[in-house]
Parts: sequence; structure tokens; C-alpha cells
Amino acid sequence: MLTYRTRDRTRGERLPLEWVVKKQTLDNARFWGLHDRGVIRSGLKADVNVIDYDALQVGKPYLVNDLPGGATRLMQSATGYKATIVAGQIVQRDGQETGARPGGVVRGRHSL
Repeated sequence: MLTYRTRDRTRGERLPLEWVVKKQTLDNARFWGLHDRGVIRSGLKADVNVIDYDALQVGKPYLVNDLPGGATRLMQSATGYKATIVAGQIVQRDGQETGARPGGVVRGRHSL
């Protein structure tokens, strides 16, 4: 969405980057009832991706068989993400995991 709809599209209008980020963060969090997410504000959960927008690229999709019972899932890599920060800890830097695991499982509105 970020690469094609805001930057690389050649036919039709491109979407404003700020609008797409809001749709993927705040609007998505509100839809799922996660009212402690979607914005960077004191006291809220703030997972942040630091992106080199010009270097952002999406790889080709591929299949992996790592789910229980050998089930298959579709994966896709991306480059251009400089860092991913969860609960104040860097969990990925330049596409490499740091080993930090500060997050938790979100099981829906009732588990918040």
C-alpha cells in the first residue's frame, strides 16, 4: 500500500502518504476496538516503524510451512524498514531481528 498507492503508481491518482498511514494505524485500531493504539501519545501503546520511504520495496510472496500441523502460510519480505520499535524496545533493525520480545498476544477487545 505504501509503495504502490502513494509512490509508484503510474496510472490514476496517488494517495496522500499521511492518509494511508492514518488508515493503516489509527483507523484500523479504532475499527478493531483497540483504543490504546494508532497514535503516538503518552500512556498509549506505541509500536513504531521507522521507514526509509525512498528505499521501501516489497519482495515477491513465498510460501512457508511453519504453522502447526505443517500448514502453509503466505509470507512477503520488505526492505526499507530501518527499525521497528515495540513498547520502547527495538525489535528489528535494518530487517534483522534483535531478539527483543516486549509485545504480547492480542486476543480481541476483551483481552485489553
